[in-house]
Amino acid sequence: GDGDAMGCAELAIVEEACNEAGAARSVIANHWAEGGYGAIALAKAVQEVCKEGKADFKLLYPDSMTIKEKLAKIATTIYGAKAVEYTEEAESQIARYEALGYGSFPVCVAKTHLSLSSDASLKGVPTDFVLPVREVRASVGAGFLYPLVGTMSTMPGLSTRPSYYEID
Repeated sequence: GDGDAMGCAELAIVEEACNEAGAARSVIANHWAEGGYGAIALAKAVQEVCKEGKADFKLLYPDSMTIKEKLAKIATTIYGAKAVEYTEEAESQIARYEALGYGSFPVCVAKTHLSLSSDASLKGVPTDFVLPVREVRASVGAGFLYPLVGTMSTMPGLSTRPSYYEID
């Protein structure tokens, strides 16, 4: 229908803008609707760019940094925080993970998607905030650490309004 044509036209504009901004490739991926099949073009584009040597990929931090140094680097460089603050629990977890040899693991921060800060009400590009790390967990088998920031919940797929309200 017309909605599909409009969507395609909008996606073409986004693709063009990406190319004009210097993207090595721009492709439409709709894995959210088609699963892995919807990301095939994206995967092929990534492979091509990597093979061509045009990718200028750099890690944000070396594995040799301490867990706190990695978190500070992520918080200040990616999120725009001025500092990181840790609960006692997070401090003891970090010390334990480093003692167990997990300090070289990469860090994947679990926080709200609604803001660069931990406060969902801070929109745009907030600055001058402190990123509060309340807990740090390890996925040892997968080889990474994930700090929980703010009130982040790790309960999957639960809405803010339980479905039982809609049952007759």
